[in-house]
Amino acid sequence: MESFFVRYRNVLVLLTLLVAQIIGLAMQVRRTDTGHVSLDGKDSSGVRLIRLWANALVSPPERAVQTSKTGVGGFWQNYIDLRHVRQENAELQKTIDRLRLEQASLLEDARQGQRLQAMLNFQQKYIYKTVTAQVIGSSGSDQSRVFYLDKGKDYGLTRDMAVITADGIVGKVRDVFPRSAQVLAINDQSSGAGVILETTRIRGILRGNASGQPQIVGILADQRIKPGENVLTAGGDEIFPRGLPVGVVERVDRDPDRDALIDIIGQPAAHLDRRDDGLIITDTEPRFNQQDQKDIATSEAVKGAEAAELAEKKKASEIMAERLPGLIDPNLPADQQPLHDTSNPNPVAHPPMPLHPDRFTPGAVDNAAPTPENQSVEPAEPAKGSSGESTPAAGPKRPPTAKPSTPKKSAPKAPPKPGTAARPQQRNP
Repeated sequence: MESFFVRYRNVLVLLTLLVAQIIGLAMQVRRTDTGHVSLDGKDSSGVRLIRLWANALVSPPERAVQTSKTGVGGFWQNYIDLRHVRQENAELQKTIDRLRLEQASLLEDARQGQRLQAMLNFQQKYIYKTVTAQVIGSSGSDQSRVFYLDKGKDYGLTRDMAVITADGIVGKVRDVFPRSAQVLAINDQSSGAGVILETTRIRGILRGNASGQPQIVGILADQRIKPGENVLTAGGDEIFPRGLPVGVVERVDRDPDRDALIDIIGQPAAHLDRRDDGLIITDTEPRFNQQDQKDIATSEAVKGAEAAELAEKKKASEIMAERLPGLIDPNLPADQQPLHDTSNPNPVAHPPMPLHPDRFTPGAVDNAAPTPENQSVEPAEPAKGSSGESTPAAGPKRPPTAKPSTPKKSAPKAPPKPGTAARPQQRNP
C-alpha cells in the first residue's frame, strides 16, 4: 500500500489539489433559476453548485431505496397478506344484495305511498262516498279481464258498484263475497259503460275487444271525431257517475259489418294492466266537507230570506189585485172581457163647447165676410098658401158661429094684399 502512494504521490497530490479547487469553486459559484452562473457571493437568488452536485449524487440511491420499499410493501399487501379476502368478499356481496333488496322495497313503498296519497287526496275531494280496496288476484286468463279486491259484503259492497282510481274508471263489481269482490274491467268483452265524447258530445257504449283494448261501438261516422279527444262517462248506465275520465281517442276504425258505423279505439286513462288498488263508490249521495257545508248553509239562509221577501211581495200583490178591478169579469162573456178591450183606458178630454162662440173660438168660420156666394143670393119670393095668402120668405140661414156683433139681416117683406092683415114675423134670437 505504501508503494502505491509513494509511486503515485505526485498524481495523488495533483488530484487532491484539483478536487479541493473544484470544491472551492463549487462553493463560490451559484446557478440561478435561468441557468446562468454567478460568482457574486452576496447573490442569494441562486443555488450553490456544491448543493446541486450533492443532490444529484444522493438522489438516485434514495429513489432506488424508496422504490424498492414501495414495491415490497405492495407485493406483501396485495399478494401475500390475502388470507381472509375471499370471506370478506362474500360478506360484502351479501351486504350488497341485502341493501339492494331494501332499496327496492323502500322504492316500492315510496311509490305506493305516493299512489295512496294521491288516492287519499282524490277521495277527500270526491263528492261521493268511496271505500279503498287493494287488488289481491286476477283471473289468470288473457280472454277474461277480471280481478279480485280485498273488500266484500262486510264493507257494504254490492253488485254493479263502480270501481275507479284517481286517473279514471276501472270497472264494476260483478260478484260480491263476504271478504272479497270480483271486478269486471272496462276492457273486457262482456263489460259495458255509457260514455260521451267531450268535444263532439257524441254518446256511445264502451266495451273491450279481443285484444283487451277499450272501444266505443255503434257510432255513426262523423268527421269531427279526431284522435286525442277525451272520453268521459255519460252517467246513463246508473253505474258510473257522470263526468269521470275514461280515456282518450286513439284511432277510428270502420265497422267491417256495417259501413255507416265506426268503432273508436281508446287509450284508457287508468292503468288497467297494473292494478294495485282502487276506490269503490258505495253511495252516490253527495257529501261535503265542513267548508262546503258552511257555504251551503249560508246560501240556504240567503235563499230563505229572499224567498220570504218574494212571498211578502206576492202577498202584497194579491191583496192589491183584490182591491183593484180585475181583468176578467165573471159576469161578462169571453168576447166582452176587459182583457180583450183595445180602447184607450185614458181618453183625451175634449174642451166643452162654448156658450157664446165668437171669431176667436177654435173651429169658428167667419161668415160675415162677403163672398161671391153671399152676393149672388137673391131674396126668395113669398110662397102662397092654400088660402091664397102669401107667406113671407125666410131669409138665408146663418150658422151658429156667426159674429154676434154683426146685425142679422132679415129677408125683405112682401107688401100685403089689400084686405089682409100682415102677420107678425118672429125673429130668431
